[in-house]
Amino acid sequence: MTPFDAFFTIPFHEADQAQRARILSRLADTELFAALVTEPTGDKAELRVFPLDNGSVALACDAEDRLAGFMGGPVAYVALPGRVLAATLVNEHRGLLVNPGEPSEMLLDAPTLGWLVDALEAEPSLASDETPRQVRAPDLAVVSCLAEPISTRLGDMAGMVQSAALVAADWEDGRSNHVLMLKGVDESHRSAVAKAFAELMAFLPEIAGGVDLAFTSAMHPPVALVIDVPQPEAPQPAARRDPNAPPILRF
Repeated sequence: MTPFDAFFTIPFHEADQAQRARILSRLADTELFAALVTEPTGDKAELRVFPLDNGSVALACDAEDRLAGFMGGPVAYVALPGRVLAATLVNEHRGLLVNPGEPSEMLLDAPTLGWLVDALEAEPSLASDETPRQVRAPDLAVVSCLAEPISTRLGDMAGMVQSAALVAADWEDGRSNHVLMLKGVDESHRSAVAKAFAELMAFLPEIAGGVDLAFTSAMHPPVALVIDVPQPEAPQPAARRDPNAPPILRF
């Protein structure tokens, strides 16, 4: 089992639309090993293409040994994120076969890859500077939809985000929506973090009123659903050997 396999509680082609969208979101951030015709030359590589009844497809796996196992031996490959491979194949009007014979097997046609590429172009919706008229606990249906995906995305951001808080907000102009507040994000990381969450939301069912993103250094509201992010452990200093100790002899 690989981390990507863990997203497949049922086969991709038996999943509902929401489950498929989440899987495609994770595929975009997964490093894939795509089969090539021959070893790359400089910055040029030719994907190995397999003709199928509904069009030609490239082949990629999330581990080198899986790719070699399917091909029956060593094979030239290129390693790249799923999002880059998808964009390349969309330009060539080709599909993608992922992890054949594994729990995460997927056969994606060109239109599906096109939808994936379009979703990855989503721009963040940032909360305005105004103060909401009222902040409420998030709706249970929204929590059910967002809690797990947000937790997974935050797990990819250890060291960049301290915690997140989800609230419902009512505004002076009559609008109501939800706001995801991220605490402890350095200014230099905010653009990348906002883009990552914009992409995440693009793969989830539409939330009434939308979900705005806000960066904060303040305490989270008491009514918020708070998600703490495990922080990476500081590296342990190397043990220093006593200079007066006898030498260690190896034979």
